[in-house]
Amino acid sequence: MSESLSAAEKTELNDKAVSAIILCLEDNVLREVAKETNAAAMWARLDSLYMTKSATHKQFLKQKLFFYRMVETKSMTKQLAGFNKIIDDLANLDMNLEDEDKALHLLCTLPKSYEGFKDTMLYGRENPVTLEEVQLALRSKELTKLNNLKVENGVDALNVSSGRGGGRGRKAKGKGVTSGIVSIVRRKVTSRGIVRS
Repeated sequence: MSESLSAAEKTELNDKAVSAIILCLEDNVLREVAKETNAAAMWARLDSLYMTKSATHKQFLKQKLFFYRMVETKSMTKQLAGFNKIIDDLANLDMNLEDEDKALHLLCTLPKSYEGFKDTMLYGRENPVTLEEVQLALRSKELTKLNNLKVENGVDALNVSSGRGGGRGRKAKGKGVTSGIVSIVRRKVTSRGIVRS
């Protein structure tokens, strides 16, 4: 720290730095550095725990990337964040992949139902596919699926009944036409089937 700061100012800056670091840590990581009292020591401990560039750590991250798989039941946005975290962790260990390789890895993680999407992204292109293009297309696809689901979950149906049944129908003012009853039914599609609301 600067020599022009008083001891009280240095303590205050250190406390703010420690607080900022603590706010960014998950509980399990926080337990690892809880004993450290100053920001420099806390940062050094975090560096030794998570930024080690050992061969074992590199192999672990590579394996994590190769076996990463996306599933349809989870949010695509969250799964993309998980994929990007692995890529960032590898980059922090000086293992940078080409953008096209990242895009291909991402496409390989997709479930079987995305085969058509994969083909569209890979074939019939003049330029190599980029990670950004794939991620944007996946997010757009997820938004489209969510919008379609909202439309399906709120289907409006128009039911018209003639009013005839058991002789209860009334004729409309001498025109010989039975008056009808119109009702709008809102149906909600759930996992249990269609439910009227």
